[in-house]
Amino acid sequence: MNRVFADLTTTVFETMSGLAREHDAINLGQGFPDDPGPADVRDKAAGALLAGDNQYPPMMGLPGLRAAVAAHYARFQGLDLDPQTEVMVTSGATEALAGAILALIEPGDEVVLFEPMYDAYLPLVRRAGGVPRFVTLTPPHFRIEEEALAQAFSERTRLVILNNPLNPGATVFADEDLALLARFCCRFDATALSDEVWEHLVFGGRAHRPLMAFPGMRDRTIKVGSAGKIFSLTGWKVGFVMAAPRLMAGLARAHQFLTFTTPPNLQAAVAYGLAKEDAYFDGMRARYAASRDRLAGGLTRLGFTVLPSAGTYFLAVDIGTRDDAAYCEALVREHRVAAIPISAFYAEGRVRNLVRFCFAKSDATLDAALERLGGAG
Repeated sequence: MNRVFADLTTTVFETMSGLAREHDAINLGQGFPDDPGPADVRDKAAGALLAGDNQYPPMMGLPGLRAAVAAHYARFQGLDLDPQTEVMVTSGATEALAGAILALIEPGDEVVLFEPMYDAYLPLVRRAGGVPRFVTLTPPHFRIEEEALAQAFSERTRLVILNNPLNPGATVFADEDLALLARFCCRFDATALSDEVWEHLVFGGRAHRPLMAFPGMRDRTIKVGSAGKIFSLTGWKVGFVMAAPRLMAGLARAHQFLTFTTPPNLQAAVAYGLAKEDAYFDGMRARYAASRDRLAGGLTRLGFTVLPSAGTYFLAVDIGTRDDAAYCEALVREHRVAAIPISAFYAEGRVRNLVRFCFAKSDATLDAALERLGGAG
């Protein structure tokens, strides 16, 4: 086997979900909701499956979905995207990320990675022959600091990968942090791969700011979105990639040799969903914010130190001097609640005192988990 993959252990998500099944635990580890998703969007997918075309759709995605993506981001983020040359549909955001990394990186190119980070980033960079340069973000606010960027960037920097809002830190980066990053990308002529799958899960009335919209970034940013996150349909694996035509040409060539295309009935349903009224998106955020507050308040009452959560499905908890991996294993065995050790999101586990809980669950599930967590804080 290729050494990059041969040396990998089973993901922490699979490990903790397996322990949750073994111990009949409540799974607040893996990040998926426990509701079926919006009925009208699912109905559109079912109808398109039965009555629509089920042969290969265009490699770049159904024209209707690409147009819907461009219209959606013009409406919500003020982006002016050409659906013909600047939008592509992928089989999930992870495929979009993998394709972008394979398309852009050659052996020896340096890639700036912000940790904590989605666990797919590092092995994909290494598989492409990239050299990772880490910027370590620290709790509780996970801010981007100029000194750290200065140490990570060099004349060999080819790509920067950012996740905003940040999983697992549940941080939404401040405009000044994004502007700082944009200046470094421009100064070093680096391309940014901006993983923005949580863009609709931003709380407190704050609007998501795409990195692409910052000065100098329109033609050097690859923006990635996810229908699975927007519609709480994580199993659908429908992603979007947006980039200037110069970049998109290379991204499309990588995509055609990965999944090539995505189920047409799901694409049709997502196109419908992206045009839903503002009330849907506002209501979704309100529901998840209420769930966040319910879990955060309960954990605080039980003695946990809960960090602020400005976005995503997640809360981070500071467990002090205890080791997060050992703590999570004990939690699932002794209290029958599964969580995720955040050290898994850092290269070499540099931060080991944080645990991630997923609040995208029903009130009954969260209350049952809180009842089991008494004495675990």
